[in-house]
Amino acid sequence: MQRYSKLGANRVLAKVQLASGALMGASRPYSVTHPAQRMTTHTPAHPDSAVYTSARRHKGDAQSTEKAPADAQAEANTPEAQEPKPETPAASESTTDVADDAAKNDADLDAVVDPVESKETEPEIVETEKVSGPADEMTFKAETRQLLDIVACSLYTDKEVFIRELISNASDALEKRRHMELADPAKYARGADDAEPGVSIVVNQAKSKFVLTDTGIGMSKQELVDCLGTICSSGSKAFLNRLKEKGEGAQTMENIIGQFGVGFYSAFMVAKNIKVYSRSAAAGAAGYLWESDGHGSYKIMECAGVATGTKIVLEMKDTELAFCTPQVVERIIKKYSNFISFKISLNGAAVNTVQALWRKPKDEVTPEEHAAFYKFISGAYDTPMCHLHYSVDAPLMIHSLLYIPQTHSEKFGGGRQESAVNLYCRKVLIQAKAKNVLPEWLRFLKGAIDCEDLPLNISREHTQDSALIRKLSTVMTKRVLKWLDEEARKNPAQYEKFVKEFGNFLKEGVCTDQVHKTDIAKLLRFETTADGAGALNALDAYIDRMPPSQTSIYYISAPSKDIAVASPYFEQYREHGLEVVVLTEQIDEFVVQHLENYRKYKLQNIETFDATLDGAVQARKKADGDKKDPVMEAALSEAQSATLAEFMTKRLLGRVGVVKATNRLTASPIVLMDHESAQIRKLMKMMGTKEGPAPKYNIHFNPKHELIRKLYTLSQSTDAGELELGGLLAEQLFDNAVISAGLLDDPRSIVNRLNTMMTKMVQKIPEPSNV
Repeated sequence: MQRYSKLGANRVLAKVQLASGALMGASRPYSVTHPAQRMTTHTPAHPDSAVYTSARRHKGDAQSTEKAPADAQAEANTPEAQEPKPETPAASESTTDVADDAAKNDADLDAVVDPVESKETEPEIVETEKVSGPADEMTFKAETRQLLDIVACSLYTDKEVFIRELISNASDALEKRRHMELADPAKYARGADDAEPGVSIVVNQAKSKFVLTDTGIGMSKQELVDCLGTICSSGSKAFLNRLKEKGEGAQTMENIIGQFGVGFYSAFMVAKNIKVYSRSAAAGAAGYLWESDGHGSYKIMECAGVATGTKIVLEMKDTELAFCTPQVVERIIKKYSNFISFKISLNGAAVNTVQALWRKPKDEVTPEEHAAFYKFISGAYDTPMCHLHYSVDAPLMIHSLLYIPQTHSEKFGGGRQESAVNLYCRKVLIQAKAKNVLPEWLRFLKGAIDCEDLPLNISREHTQDSALIRKLSTVMTKRVLKWLDEEARKNPAQYEKFVKEFGNFLKEGVCTDQVHKTDIAKLLRFETTADGAGALNALDAYIDRMPPSQTSIYYISAPSKDIAVASPYFEQYREHGLEVVVLTEQIDEFVVQHLENYRKYKLQNIETFDATLDGAVQARKKADGDKKDPVMEAALSEAQSATLAEFMTKRLLGRVGVVKATNRLTASPIVLMDHESAQIRKLMKMMGTKEGPAPKYNIHFNPKHELIRKLYTLSQSTDAGELELGGLLAEQLFDNAVISAGLLDDPRSIVNRLNTMMTKMVQKIPEPSNV
């Protein structure tokens, strides 16, 4: 017979648009007042200066070119090298979830609005800045130009991330200014005419313009040279290093996003020319314009009228005008940067109206905020069943907010759910629907996990340290298990509702998560033969009610509790007052086979051949051994039972294995033993498992039962008719046992035999007088 012991668990199966309001006003006009200077860049360096750059907290590898530096330099000096090069398409493959929206982006690009039609409704973008002196044009070195091509064209898998990078830079600049205003108020005091902290984005498709303005720390001329003219020079990293040396600014250090200094150049994926207007927040600082087309040189010119902070003007490529439409930009902001610490406005309307609640103290979050955040993060409109707000600083710095929804789609046959938990680093999205942060059996959870210790690759599209991710997963899984256990004790009625809705996910966890399977099993709930219909029990509660000498947890697999109680397998347990766990779901038997033991108790299937009664029952049997049992006095002897077993084996040749008498039965004549359960058989069929040859079943018969005694009599008769009737009776008893075990696929096969048996039974009854 076929047995299954280690099988996988059962694979059972709105975006919210938020209202927006006005946030920030128009940008100030600028004018150039000093001549530009021509300078030549040097090999990428990391100067120790506070600057505004794109920076990343992760380590990554950028592909290097195969040409030697000398050859590359020679090629850069040729006339052909001075001409704009064809655009290199972005990488087409990604191992991360961030690239999952590529198809949607293509659709966005196809939906570019005709500039003529949108001209009247789009905001006016006017550059009043005027150059007042000659420009100094500076040339990138050949190896720097090649690196710029890699960063701008090959580092990122999705062009839309340039918005995330620019917003992250702006957030860092705002955070730096906030810190400097506190650390050196005399030098960095905010003026009365300074705009409030925030990020403003204005797009105009008719003019192919994308403009991002922040009111942050700004940059001096040298900082523009050091950071924008030197790839991989991170002003944010230098700023953090200074804070660490001074031992100050802990909150600022937590909120700084950048580390590597390449994100700014992602804008060249979509822009054919970039202007950066910037003025340092230091008192008396002048404003400057940095400009480049990304083809080997940039210009720096002094400007008048530049507001404190930074304004980036992108002149978009003709193929990238979709990024000048508010709908597309709003979607990208909400996807990646919705939870940064500062307000973001788009064409004057607030975008990030939902806060990063996981970073707030749990006692300060209102139910209304939870409802709004849940709808935003999950795209659902129901109310969550409950939530976990968890923060810890060791062994990792983690802030998380997880929700249990009211229901799930797998039960409706909607296919296997994806993870619905997003992974963030310092409030910036790293992976949507992160797959490795929580085990798959917890995919019903929705929410956000923010880990500041994540080592990310340079494009910030996936993590690099798999060991750290495993540690993060372990920490979060243990906390979720503890949370569910707390909910079960504090609110048993709601937890029972949770188990009925999501119990199969927990059972899948027992089958697939060997590390946590015992802790998961503690959360499971089952019916037992001791309680009323529908009542659910934990295995711990079952163990608490066991007799002190009981050494096993008894269970039976059946479609319902009523069928289990009526089963012949349960007879002796009912007779001795023993409670049995009832497994009613198809996955349940897989669960107990993977679990094997719970605490110190073995999980014992009462349908198996080796199921034995123990402890107090055996002691009671020994004490009652001298008492006469009138039923047993009428039972077949051992010799008679052996003879009957031989008769049944011959009659049922090929269908049975072991046939023997048993004292386990009290009311039933016969039972199958040690067979594949009906639940597993149904599940294997549902999973498409090919059936092998029909198994041979072991059968145990009750020597006390009247049908068995009469069958023995018929088997010893010399009358051919009685022998045939005995054979038919043996076959019918066998099929009855198969039916009791839930293993008879087509009951129509026994109809003819029943008719034959009934005909033989009524042969001695006289015919009606009129026939």
